[in-house]
Amino acid sequence: MTTLLTLAVLILVAVAIWQMTKIFELSQLKTENSQVANDEDNKYNGYLLFAFLIFIYGITIFSFWKYTKVLLPTASSAHGAEYDSLMLVSFVIIFIVQTLTQALLHYFGYKYRGKKGNKALFYADNDKLEFIWTIIPVIVLAGLILWGLYTWTTIMDINDEDDPLIVELYAQQFNWTARYAGVDNVLGGANVRMIDIDNANVLGLDESDNYGADDIIVKELHLPVGRKVNFKMRSQDVLHSAYMPHFRAQMNCVPGMITEFSFTPITTTAEMRLNPDVVDKVKRTNAIRAKKAANGEDNSDPWEFDYILLCNKICGKSHYNMQMKIIVETEEEYNEWLKEQQTFKQTVASVQ
Repeated sequence: MTTLLTLAVLILVAVAIWQMTKIFELSQLKTENSQVANDEDNKYNGYLLFAFLIFIYGITIFSFWKYTKVLLPTASSAHGAEYDSLMLVSFVIIFIVQTLTQALLHYFGYKYRGKKGNKALFYADNDKLEFIWTIIPVIVLAGLILWGLYTWTTIMDINDEDDPLIVELYAQQFNWTARYAGVDNVLGGANVRMIDIDNANVLGLDESDNYGADDIIVKELHLPVGRKVNFKMRSQDVLHSAYMPHFRAQMNCVPGMITEFSFTPITTTAEMRLNPDVVDKVKRTNAIRAKKAANGEDNSDPWEFDYILLCNKICGKSHYNMQMKIIVETEEEYNEWLKEQQTFKQTVASVQ
């Protein structure tokens, strides 16, 4: 509410200043009523171009200084470093080009402003200039596209050669469910038409498929560090998107089909909590929550960092709350946790 009132006040102040400016102009005896810009107008507009150029450079520098701290920390997957490198190079190129083109745009707008008696020089075409400003973007974009295709092909190398862990991510409005392939590391067949809530078959597993008997269904995702994970993704209702930002991983979950994504976690949750960027973020977040707690507001308990699975598609009114905790741990810790979980066969037997 405070933000809304602040914006309203700023808008009203801007309108008031504009109205006062018009009144001032009308009060001047020598004010010209011509709607055609004269040399004085063009000169002022040229100065305003430079002022705006300084403004956009200033806001850019301010944004880098103020908001760099909210960026994601170091990637926690094996492919994440290459992904981040591609992103960084792309942004550096965009930033350099934007800086140069904006400077030239505003400079030429001032230098070649309208002056009485000056006649513009018109070029129908210039083959040399057109070749230069065409071939340079072609070379740069071709390089980025080829690098991007190579990176994408490397990331999407989904195979069973490295004995990967097989996990299904099941999306529905508005929650996630994970299914592990069990001892045989093979997921049993499933179909949404086979969902039977009364019989604890929440994911529609085919009870006649022996591969599904040892599958493990959980609401918290545990991953062993250093082991490749092949994700199989399904959606029960609408289009969702499995987004794991700290692992630089995202894949759409499409009703009626299975999509796949694969990555290898390289940093445990405990190790990531010691990352300086994460420590700083936790400190800043808990400072805000402490203020809320002092005012008796909800959701003000101290926060601890955890990896998280989000939905990155607007899938309905509770889309913002569709998330699941991810815990990356050692192989020993993961195996201990897995032993404590019930298999699908055991779960069904317990309700019969």
